[in-house]
Amino acid sequence: MSDFVLSCCSTADLDNEHFTRRNISYICFHFQIDDQEYADDLGQSISFDEFYKRMAQGAMTRTSQVSVGEYAEYFEKFLKEGKDVIHLTLSSGISGTLNSAIVARDQLQEKYPDRKLFVVDSLAASAGYGLLMDRLADLRDEGKSIDEVYEWVIEHRLECQHWFFVSDLKYLIRGGRVSKVAGTIGSVLNICPLMNVDYQGRLIVRSKIRGKNAVIKAQVQKMLELADKGPDYDGECYISNSDCYADARAVADLVEEKFPKLKGKVRIYSIGTTIGSHTGPGTVALFFWGGKRVD
Repeated sequence: MSDFVLSCCSTADLDNEHFTRRNISYICFHFQIDDQEYADDLGQSISFDEFYKRMAQGAMTRTSQVSVGEYAEYFEKFLKEGKDVIHLTLSSGISGTLNSAIVARDQLQEKYPDRKLFVVDSLAASAGYGLLMDRLADLRDEGKSIDEVYEWVIEHRLECQHWFFVSDLKYLIRGGRVSKVAGTIGSVLNICPLMNVDYQGRLIVRSKIRGKNAVIKAQVQKMLELADKGPDYDGECYISNSDCYADARAVADLVEEKFPKLKGKVRIYSIGTTIGSHTGPGTVALFFWGGKRVD
C-alpha cells in the first residue's frame, strides 16, 4: 500500500466509520444554527435528525468554510510526520474553500520543500464527493503512487455524476437559487426541481417536475442515460438524503431494479449540515460513474 495521506473535507458526506475504514482523513467545515456554532463533523456534535428537525421548525442556519489557518494546522501534522498529502476540496462551484487550501499549501511548501502536498478541486459535493474519494482509496490500496492518484483524479473527476431533487422549495428560495415568486408558484403546483452538478462544479436546476414520484423516475432515468454501460452499469452507486430516508429508499429500490449488475447494494448516507443548510430537508441526491460532465 502506498504511504501517503488521502484527505478531503467533511462535506464528502460519508460517515465517520466509512472514512476510518477506508483510511481517508477529513477536515470539518462549520455551521451555525440559531447562532450556536458547531463543527460539520458528520453528525457527531448534533445529530442529523435534530438538525433537520430544527430547520423544519424554522431555525436559521449559516455555514463557514475551513480557514487558511485551519488548513495549515491540519496539513502540517502530516508533513511533520514525513508524509505526503493529496487533499480534495469541496467543489469550487459551491464553496471558496479551494482558495484557502491553496494558500495554506503554498505557505507550507516553503517550510517543507521535500514533501508533496497536492490540493485538488473535486468539482463534486456530498456523497458524490465521497464516491470519488472511495475510488481514490481503491487506487491507493492497489499501490498507486500519490502522483498517479493525482493524475487519475484530474483526468476522471468529471465522470462522477450528481443528480439531486428537492421536495421543499422554501430553502432554495431562502438561499436565492429560486425566486420567491417562482418558488411560491412551484410549491402550489408541487414542483420538484431536478438538479445536477455541472462541469464547473455548480449546482444547476435542469428541469422542473411535478410530483415526487415523477421526479424519482426522472432521476433514475438520468442514470440510465448517463451511467457507464447504461443499464449494464456495474459500478457503485451512492445516495444521500436530508431527513427523507423513505424517498431515498424509493430511489435506491428503483436503481437496484433497473441496474441488476450494480456493484453491491446502493449505499444511503445523510446529507451533512453544510450542504443541508442550503438544500434543507427533503433532498435526495444520486451519484454514480458515467461519461464526463460537459455542460
